[in-house]
Amino acid sequence: MADAHAKPQHDYHIIDPSPWPFLASLGALIMAFGGVAWMQHLKGGSFPIFGYNMAGANYWIFLIGLLIVLYTMYGWWSDTIKEGNEGHHTRVVSLHLRYGMIMFIASEVMFFVAWFWAFFDAALFPNEVHQVMRAEYTGGVWPPKGIEILDPFHLPLYNTIILLLSGTAVTWAHHALLHNDRKGLVNGLALTVGLGILFSFVQAYEYIHAPFAFKDSIYGATFFMATGFHGFHVIVGTIFLLVCLFRAMAGSFTPKQHFGFEAAAWYWHFVDVVWLFLFAAIYIWGSVGGTIAHGH
Repeated sequence: MADAHAKPQHDYHIIDPSPWPFLASLGALIMAFGGVAWMQHLKGGSFPIFGYNMAGANYWIFLIGLLIVLYTMYGWWSDTIKEGNEGHHTRVVSLHLRYGMIMFIASEVMFFVAWFWAFFDAALFPNEVHQVMRAEYTGGVWPPKGIEILDPFHLPLYNTIILLLSGTAVTWAHHALLHNDRKGLVNGLALTVGLGILFSFVQAYEYIHAPFAFKDSIYGATFFMATGFHGFHVIVGTIFLLVCLFRAMAGSFTPKQHFGFEAAAWYWHFVDVVWLFLFAAIYIWGSVGGTIAHGH
């Protein structure tokens, strides 16, 4: 009888007091200050705070904030996994975790909307950009005069195929998990992680050999911001799936309880879809009328 009264009669639970929200906010604040100070240092400027030039600290402030954020992510998510293993992720709690992941992805969509907006604004109205900048940024055409662009059907197409295959692989892993096929789950996740790493290497090679730079023109700025931000998400998604791979090898997921894997799969499919828009809009449509760089 005492056990029956002690057992919760509802689908909610109160989590233990946690330091993670405070540490996450502190780390993000330090990263923000450090990032501004670092950028001011790179351009030779100053960033005075309480009479001290924080630009002189170079990138150390940013790295301290980054380490706090990474530690917070590890600790917070470890606690979440522990709560799930203890049976606290009931039907209602799991539903709310899914709502949280959906809202997070929606916020990420708005980030990419900003980059696409900047690119389309410059591409659709090159005359206005040219007049506002009062310099030879576009020459009134898009791609801008004097800019050699990447061949969209070379490395970008190769990376598109890689991401589409990775999306297929993670779906295979998900179906294997639902059918309690542990070998298929591990193999599908391993293949997805491998393809994600390959994508990052190909994009790094493309950046190294790009015929234009970030600072050369508005074309370079909008190109590298959009594709670079996506590349960062690929790296994050690859790490996310790598953690899921280690957990799958340890037998953590079950057909009925696997939100961590499901969230990673959603994130990866989001990365896939964004890349398709990037490939179609920036690489293909944005290159119409431009001069393809030899060998790119």
